[in-house]
Amino acid sequence: MPMQDKIILAIDQGTTGSTALIVDFSGAEAVILGRSTIEFPQHFPKAGWVEHDLNEIWESIASATTRALEAASATHVAFDPSRIAAIGITNQRETLCAYDRKSCSPLTRAIVWQCRRTANICERLKGEGLEATFRDRTGLVLDPYFSGTKMTWLLENETNVKSAIRGGRGVFGTIDTFLVSRLSGGEAFVTEPSNASRTLVFDIEHGTFDPTLTEALGLPDTNCLAEIRDSAGMFGVTKDVDFLPDGIPITGILGDQQAALAGQTCFGTGEAKCTYGTGAFLLVNQGNRKLASHAGLLTTVAWSLDGRYTYAFEGSSFIAGAALQFLRDQLGLLESAPDSETMASQAAAAPEVYYVPALVGLGAPYWDPAARGAFLGLTRGTTREQIVRAALEGMAFQVCDLIESMEKDLSEPMTILRVDGGAAANNLLMQIQADYSGLPVDRPANLETTAFGAALFAALGCGIYSDLDELRGIRRSERQFNPGPTPADDVAVAKAGWKRAVEAVQLFARA
Repeated sequence: MPMQDKIILAIDQGTTGSTALIVDFSGAEAVILGRSTIEFPQHFPKAGWVEHDLNEIWESIASATTRALEAASATHVAFDPSRIAAIGITNQRETLCAYDRKSCSPLTRAIVWQCRRTANICERLKGEGLEATFRDRTGLVLDPYFSGTKMTWLLENETNVKSAIRGGRGVFGTIDTFLVSRLSGGEAFVTEPSNASRTLVFDIEHGTFDPTLTEALGLPDTNCLAEIRDSAGMFGVTKDVDFLPDGIPITGILGDQQAALAGQTCFGTGEAKCTYGTGAFLLVNQGNRKLASHAGLLTTVAWSLDGRYTYAFEGSSFIAGAALQFLRDQLGLLESAPDSETMASQAAAAPEVYYVPALVGLGAPYWDPAARGAFLGLTRGTTREQIVRAALEGMAFQVCDLIESMEKDLSEPMTILRVDGGAAANNLLMQIQADYSGLPVDRPANLETTAFGAALFAALGCGIYSDLDELRGIRRSERQFNPGPTPADDVAVAKAGWKRAVEAVQLFARA
């Protein structure tokens, strides 16, 4: 491949915004030529419901890509969009799209992974004795987090969606599937295993959508679900897209957390990363063996290459960076999320004040969709700085819970934690994480590892690189945070208080 063709456009479609990243792999190190992020609206039609408008998502991608292309052209005179060798996509994984297969027009708003509306459906399936079946075949738990029960809800509550699906005109897909459909002018209807493994209908051992599971969820068949391909390879080519030339191949797709695992080059068994985005997501590479969790974690597909699956343990806390957005937007305690570092450094929170950010329920290892967020331990002397500090500590405590569960499942301690995501730029949060976890926390030079992971797999899929070993040397570490001198007894007291705080919000939810 000519040197001038080693440019990748990575599209990272996230929960609150879409990012376009243009990466040049022609030199010894990857060079970012242009980037742009565009936020889009969040829709909350009822308490606990979260929706996205697919047209607004598409508009955000068009704007982000256009601006990234303009930035690359402004700073690199030799750049032209025709030089893009391939496109990589990464995306919020469990958000469900329902759209017209031919026109790609949305049939309804997308139901976001944070949405809790299907809690009753999950309980119904558990009552039918199906929880073990879903767990064994998909590696997941019956929770509103995942796409499957969202399909059931739409079929039971949206007559136009039900009619379109049963008539063969409508389809269900994760965000990656919708994006490839739009980018290809409706010609491609595809996904790959890291996204498929989040749907509750994908058998992660056999690599197929399971008819037994689709029937249990009320789907007429598997024809409304996308074709599954390897995570790096040909998915389609651009056609009739206003902001891109025709004919650019789409050669890499990964769900956002798996893309971050790839972007951190965690290609070896036991290597782990935590992404601090809207939520916090800890993944550890399992290798090619599917292992079951006994500590409240999920087993998921990391990626598929040449038909061979790599698996991962995953722990998810649903609210991380969104906790600071909540303090900023709903409570008015912050002007901007970065201000939290300065404010929180002026106070101590635990073991006096705790914030359990269960704003959309508790994820792993608790899996309690009814739980709600709470501040605990407030007195008349509590300061705004303490509350902000408690929010940072709440993020770190949640990740400590995930680390403890991960170590139980691995039967060995973790030795280092690689981190990324927007909130990982907060030095105080990273130091708190190191102190409470007792692990060195390694932050890369490029925090946009999710988009970067998609770029790496697109580069792999189009032949810029031949295997994962060639990708290992690309990652660069920017800083390592080591556990401080805080006495172990003080850490234990703080963590014990966190456990009591979690128990308190769960007790309140059951009242």
